[in-house]
Amino acid sequence: MQIYVGNLARDVTADQLRSAFAPLGAVTRAVVMQDASSGRSKGFGFVFMPNRGHAQQAVDALHATLMQGSRLQVNEMLPMTPHDAPRSGS
Repeated sequence: MQIYVGNLARDVTADQLRSAFAPLGAVTRAVVMQDASSGRSKGFGFVFMPNRGHAQQAVDALHATLMQGSRLQVNEMLPMTPHDAPRSGS
């Protein structure tokens, strides 16, 4: 299951994000999104957990908790719908 993690403090690393989720189940990947030009964190990231039950427990346990002074927004990442898809230029 893919998990969206928002409102990350700007200095949170992917390793720290992985460490926050790991006690709740296996984490296959953790990513903090970065601005391409500056390399600075965009303040959100994603965690990938193969076990859906563990992933849901992690969402429930970590949503609205504090990490480095920021209250996390943790949700299951839902598949994009056609409405959400990027639009091509005309």
